[in-house]
Amino acid sequence: MRPRILGAAASVAALGLLGSLLAACGSSDSGDGTTLRMVAAEYGDSPATSSKAYWDKLTAAFSAAHPGKKVEVTLYPWADVDREVTRLVKEGNAPDVALMGAYSDFAAEGRLYAAGDLLSIKAEANFLRPLAEAGSVDDTLYGLPFVASSRLLFYNEELFDKAGAEPPKTWSDLKDAAEELKKEDVLYPYALPLGPEEAHAEALIWELSNGGGYAGGSGGYSIASEQNTQTFRWIKDNLVGPGLTGPVLPAELNRQDAFDAFLRGDVGMLNGYPSLLHQARAKGMKVGTLSMPVSDTLRGGQALPSAGVADWMMAFKHDDNRDLVASFLEFVYEDKNLNEFAGRYHLLPSTVSASQASKDAASDPGNAQFLNALRNAELYPVNEPSWLQVSNTIKRNIGKAVAPSADPKAVLDGIAQEVQDIAKQR
Repeated sequence: MRPRILGAAASVAALGLLGSLLAACGSSDSGDGTTLRMVAAEYGDSPATSSKAYWDKLTAAFSAAHPGKKVEVTLYPWADVDREVTRLVKEGNAPDVALMGAYSDFAAEGRLYAAGDLLSIKAEANFLRPLAEAGSVDDTLYGLPFVASSRLLFYNEELFDKAGAEPPKTWSDLKDAAEELKKEDVLYPYALPLGPEEAHAEALIWELSNGGGYAGGSGGYSIASEQNTQTFRWIKDNLVGPGLTGPVLPAELNRQDAFDAFLRGDVGMLNGYPSLLHQARAKGMKVGTLSMPVSDTLRGGQALPSAGVADWMMAFKHDDNRDLVASFLEFVYEDKNLNEFAGRYHLLPSTVSASQASKDAASDPGNAQFLNALRNAELYPVNEPSWLQVSNTIKRNIGKAVAPSADPKAVLDGIAQEVQDIAKQR
């Protein structure tokens, strides 16, 4: 999952050396129906955690079960994988399968197999509903969700106990807790990472908690809606202005820096996903998790979606590769294989059966809470062909909406205009 809402789905940095660890795309005799070329994002942050070990094991097992067939996997860092796959496609050398953070631009160009061309009806129906909806264009599934995550509000229980703060249910509760934490000299009462690494994730979490979001009601985008404008105005006036978001301006605070500060005990509250909870527990931290507090203006009891992220498996059309790709993907999405990858990186599997079979989810209440949130999640509008460019625009600019001298409406209007120009070019 892209470091992102891991994007998406992994949250760890990748290694530049990994392209040389595995066979490079284009080096094989692919196209003969016996060799499948796959390009995938690297989810690990060191040789010890590299995804190479997983793919080596899985592809060896696949070849053993399908004599005469082989799979070559090339890994790229998350920062490079989208660009590298795009380059290969433009050169006429698209891989058979890719695992990355976006798919819809290739689907719009007619380059991808639909899920119905590759998977059994049972396998296609097995994807979790919000993920399948996000992976579909015009009701046809092209982006096969692989692993996913949802976001919950984390709070440091020891800091809360010391400050006498209560876990928040509404925005005003969150402000009250942040004020109590600040009195105890907590460096970041609420960490607000709106820096360019993953600002679009934090922004979406807040927008959803006020009934807003990125997607328009009938397709397209709704960046500068009244709800979104209200959201950023509230954040600016009630958190940033009073100094409750810490010493770094939100537009300059990246997600990983916020996570690192949380693990050092310098953050009272922030939004996080399963891998951060695992890291915190490994350090012996006492961490509470809850759904994102909602705007005080919403009617009581109104159910709002959480923010979710998925990473996408996609299959490119080539002569004579359909049967091999279909066999490989059916193998990849077997419960044991999907759960092994998800468990390795503390992410959530994308299918109903794998979720039910997941030992982690069954034994860990924290994982179960993330899984429950995912079932009601709203994802980025990844089925919009322009989303990759749009998300980059949001990441670069959305933090400006809460700057001390900013007019949130003017900033959002500016982003909306740029997004409209991008969408027109598609």
